[in-house]
This record gives sequence, C-alpha cells and structure tokens, in this order.
Amino acid sequence: MVADVNARTGWQAWRMRRPFALLASALLVGALAVPASAADGQDGPAGSDGFTIKDPRITESSGLAASRQHPGIYWTHNDQDTGPYLYAVDGATGETVARVALSGVGTPRDVEAIAIGPGNRIFVGDIGDNDGVTWPYVWIYELPEPKELKDQTVRATQYVVKYADGSRDAESMVVHPKTGRVYIIDKNEDGGHLYEGPAKLSSSGSNVFKPTVPVDLWATDAAFSPDGEQLAVRGYLGGIWYDWNGGKIKRTGRISVPLGQGESATYTTDGKKLLLGMEGANSPVKAEDVPGRDGGDSGGGPGSGSHASGADSDGPGGDTLKVGAVGLLVALAALFGLRRVFRRR
Repeated sequence: MVADVNARTGWQAWRMRRPFALLASALLVGALAVPASAADGQDGPAGSDGFTIKDPRITESSGLAASRQHPGIYWTHNDQDTGPYLYAVDGATGETVARVALSGVGTPRDVEAIAIGPGNRIFVGDIGDNDGVTWPYVWIYELPEPKELKDQTVRATQYVVKYADGSRDAESMVVHPKTGRVYIIDKNEDGGHLYEGPAKLSSSGSNVFKPTVPVDLWATDAAFSPDGEQLAVRGYLGGIWYDWNGGKIKRTGRISVPLGQGESATYTTDGKKLLLGMEGANSPVKAEDVPGRDGGDSGGGPGSGSHASGADSDGPGGDTLKVGAVGLLVALAALFGLRRVFRRR
C-alpha cells in the first residue's frame, strides 16, 4: 500500500464503528508491548534478533519470507515498485545482497505478500485491491529461488486468481511448507476468511480460491511455521496465532506486534522466532519468541493466551484499569497519530 495525502476511508469507518474505549485499549497494548528479541549471540539464523532493512530502494516492504536455501536471508518487496523486483536482505547486516527481476509476468499492480513453498519455490502475491475492490482477478507469481545470490533476472510463472465469492482486497498469502497449497486471507476490517486455492495452481485459465474458515483479524500478512503446524496472522494493532489443524484452524492466542504500519511476518527457519516487519524507509523488523513454544502463549503481550476474547478484530485487548496514566496518554497520542500512519492511496 502507498501513502498519500488522503486518509484511508476504511480506517475512518473502523474508527466510527468501534467504541472509543475498546480502540484505546488495543492501542495501549500495541504501544507498550515490546516483542521479546533473541539475545545477542544466541544460536539461530542471522536476523533472529531482528534487523533493519537499509536499502533505500525498499520503502514499502509489504512481505517477508525467510530463505531455507540461504539461512539468514530474507526476501522482501515493495508493494509498488519501478519493476517486478524482489530483494534478498541479509539478516546479519540489513543490507540487500541481491535484487531479482521477474520476467514472464505482466506489470505488477499491488504486490502484498511473499512466501516460500516446498522445493525452495518463491510465491509472490500481487493480490492487493484497495481501490474500491473492483478487480475481477489478481495474480500470483511463482519462481525458483536463485541458488546464487546476485542481481539477476529469473523467469516466473504467472497465475490468474479469482475468488469464489467475488473480488476481495488481500495482503496475506501463505504456502503450506509440506503440501505446497496456497492460501489467501482477505483484508476486512471486521475480520476476513481463509481462502483455499486449488491443490496445484494452473497457468492456464483461472484458479478459484474458496473461503473456508473465518479469520478474526484485519489481516496485513500471515506466515506458516516451518513445520506447517502453526499459522500466524498479523494486523496493524495485533495478531493471532492458530493451530493449523489440517486447515480447520483453531484460534489459540494473541501476538503482540509493533504499533504502526505493520505489513509483514515470517518465521525464522529454525521455528523459534517470529519476525514482524514494517513499511517505510529504514524499516525495522522486530523479533519475538514463537507463541505456544516452550510454554509461551503469545510472545509476552498483555491480554494474550488461549482465553483471549475475540471482541476486537485487530489488536490484542487488555485490562486498561491495570495501566497507569502515562500509558493511557501514550495510547491517546497514538490514536490521533495513526491517521497519518494509515494514509493510503
């Protein structure tokens, strides 16, 4: 998504419909929650303790995918760029080590997601449609992950995607690491749905994605754990993690996310950390412990755990009575500041 001078109408509608107290509570949790980072020197792939994307060409990082073929490398992209480009970022330094141009595809419209499937195949979701949700189809691109990290052009396969129930805006696409099946979560301020694609995508004709189960979040990205047993879905103010349960997802707990224009999520390849990225120049990627592992429910955020209420569709709730006045002021400041954060095209 691209910022401009006009406030996002969806955000305005959301603010009008949600009670002020509930929104302030969600903002408070997001503002004060600090994801737990890996300790310096801890074993794990580079980037496990978070990093900053330093490439000045990357100003709208809208997706993130950890490479299994090149441990410590993270693939990202702008949602709109001067061409169909992917960037390989070194988690140790935050520097870009390769820019890959895609050939064999048309002009991208709104690239919002990236994931890596079996056999080190990269999938790119050109699935955004926030200008009125009018496009009759969107695209997914698939390409082999380069074995050598250098600037190069790689031929990709382009798939036409349609939804069984009409056009949708979406920013979240995941590929199951075992089956290779592709899923999309539509972006809806009142919560969306998990859309299941065909068992195998076809480059001829259309690939119809069908809604299966609700997702209780205004989702901006999602990711599978490396074993395919956990699905993390994030939004601007919070996140939810689900037990995959063979596709019949079970909501299990909350995820704390950095407050702001959060657009990306990926698990580290060892499955121990969840990385959460932001849009903007020099955008930070924050790390937190994977929820539900080693006794943790939700990365340490307030209002977390399997008994968390689903009343709000974006962001962890909390008991504001337990929060001091200073924290409340932070939340209120964030409330009015977010109008600038969420200005979109």
